[in-house]
Amino acid sequence: MAELFGVKPVLDRRLREKSCGEAEERPQEWLDQHFIPPPAVGERMDHDEGVQGAETKASWAQRIYAAMDEILRKPCEHQIIVTHGGSLTCIVASWIRMPIESAGNASFRAPSGSITTLREDNFFHNRQVVSLGDPRHLHSAKAG
Repeated sequence: MAELFGVKPVLDRRLREKSCGEAEERPQEWLDQHFIPPPAVGERMDHDEGVQGAETKASWAQRIYAAMDEILRKPCEHQIIVTHGGSLTCIVASWIRMPIESAGNASFRAPSGSITTLREDNFFHNRQVVSLGDPRHLHSAKAG
């Protein structure tokens, strides 16, 4: 993408996926046996998922919100953020200025390789999710 747009990429590890601790590199079956899902109500952001070393949703969201704050302070008309699907929820939540404590109940899903377009209008400075997970460019790339 950097080549396509003629820009130098800036790598920011804060935009990476949530760390799964000791579940990393293990089979899904292992995680299924150890994972404790968050409660339907109550504390979800600091919930212990039962996996040693796994990042809480709170720490995951905090690092992405911090990265987004820094990215959005840069004087730039357009920016491209490339990240993982799970982290997209925190990016969109940060974009619409959802309080971080509310992000525990949010989920913005998108197919791999899709494009989500976020826009702020120049007059009211309202933030909009123009499209979420648009995969049309993937279909046209396969046809060409």
